[in-house]
Amino acid sequence: MTATIRPLPNGPYQLAGAPLQRASGETFPAEAVMYLCRCGGSSKKPFCDGTHRKNGFSDRNSADPAKDRRQAYAGKGITIFDNRALCAHAGYCTDRLASVFRMRSEPWIDADGAPVQDIIDTIRRCPSGALSYAIDGVEAKPPQRAPLVTVTDDGPYAITGGIELDGVKGAPREHYTLCRCGASKNKPFCDGSHWDAGFKDPT
Repeated sequence: MTATIRPLPNGPYQLAGAPLQRASGETFPAEAVMYLCRCGGSSKKPFCDGTHRKNGFSDRNSADPAKDRRQAYAGKGITIFDNRALCAHAGYCTDRLASVFRMRSEPWIDADGAPVQDIIDTIRRCPSGALSYAIDGVEAKPPQRAPLVTVTDDGPYAITGGIELDGVKGAPREHYTLCRCGASKNKPFCDGSHWDAGFKDPT
């Protein structure tokens, strides 16, 4: 069975064929199909309880489409690719390797700012799929992982293992992050709005 996630119109994510766990490693009972909250209001998080029908949740994407493009930052040993439209602002890059991923600098990425292996290790931690890289003109292959949906603490669903995002154009293939607070402008993808929204789960 192919693992899929289908964002239902103005409703939950329909997950089929993949396990669900929390960031702590706690697993949820396996079900053939699960419905995951994405309005942020369910009392049964991460599962949908129908609250989206009452709180006016809309799955409208209001992000600037001009930001949905991949930019290349070439260094002597590595080329870093970045798509700002996919960034979930988890902070793994800026916190871990500030010499390369430089907040409030232009250009914001310096591909020569650290050893190549350190850059690779940091990019591999990016949960959203916004960052990728190439060596000598050859793009790195995605990791080989089993399908898994991780419910991050107070944040998005972290998808790994090549779960198909049904009906959504431009989704990274191997990993990406999906909004579950209801506030993202780039639905269904997380754009970091859970920070400003004060989203909490688990409490």
